[in-house]
Amino acid sequence: MDTLIDVWAEWQAALFEYALEPMALALGQDGRLDVVYAASGWLLVGLLQIVVMLAVIGPLQRRYPAEPVVDPRAIATDVIYTLIQRLGLFRVFLFFAIDPWIDEALGGLRAQGVGTFHLDNLWPGVTDIPWVSFVLYLVVFDFVQYVIHRLQHHWHWWWALHALHHSQRQMTQWTDSRNHWLDDLLTALIWALVAQAIGIQPEQFVAVVALTQLSENLQHANLRWHFGRWGERLWVSPRFHRTHHAIGIGHESPTRVLGGHNFGVLLPWWDILLGTAHFGERFEPTGIRDQVEQGRDYGQTLLRQQWLGLKRLWQTLIPRA
Repeated sequence: MDTLIDVWAEWQAALFEYALEPMALALGQDGRLDVVYAASGWLLVGLLQIVVMLAVIGPLQRRYPAEPVVDPRAIATDVIYTLIQRLGLFRVFLFFAIDPWIDEALGGLRAQGVGTFHLDNLWPGVTDIPWVSFVLYLVVFDFVQYVIHRLQHHWHWWWALHALHHSQRQMTQWTDSRNHWLDDLLTALIWALVAQAIGIQPEQFVAVVALTQLSENLQHANLRWHFGRWGERLWVSPRFHRTHHAIGIGHESPTRVLGGHNFGVLLPWWDILLGTAHFGERFEPTGIRDQVEQGRDYGQTLLRQQWLGLKRLWQTLIPRA
């Protein structure tokens, strides 16, 4: 783990020194080099993720597709979402708009004597071992994401935003980033608060996010894959997550709009423990029931999808006459 951290630090320093720092100085941002350096880490993560997607997951999709590709335009929109998120544009926005507010709030708490709890100090000599603490943080954040995901499907106002993610009828590895930006903002805010609350180191936080996102790319892939009887219960597979996206099964209960199964992001343990697991053996069509039954429009272009998401949110918050 220490070796990986050292190699990563060297790569990040090189990317910052030879690419981002000169750009920041040319734009007159010499007072924000700390932010630019942090952003270089996320950019490096995104570049490596895209390389893996193109070199590994993409060929697997073409060799073992779960369904034929019939709507390349929809996939192209998802690619744009992925580039915006993984190349750091969304993360840079968080640095300037959200992080200063969080730092100020936490600084006020510390001034009142409220310190940060460090999860890796839970069991001295064990949990402070780098790989042990990493696994511990990974499990904690995965449970947090499970709770967030349940709420996205439970609260109507949040589903109004999250529905964009499920409206993709042609699911591929790029679909993971197909989200309403307000939905992404709420999730990122919760993750940042949890990260500060449990005292995770920045390098480990980047690693947790990177592994989570890359696994989600595989889960969303147009891939006829599963991990076997026991593997399906250890790690979320493309089949397990495809069931979550299945029309009328994964994110809609038979009697009401919201509900569903398979909310786990990395680990299916939470679904098993809390009764939301569905280990179906079929690779079902994906989408939302009202797309098929009522022809509801979720938009084709990125900007229209974002606008319709805000419109659905408004309709859930304002009582009808």
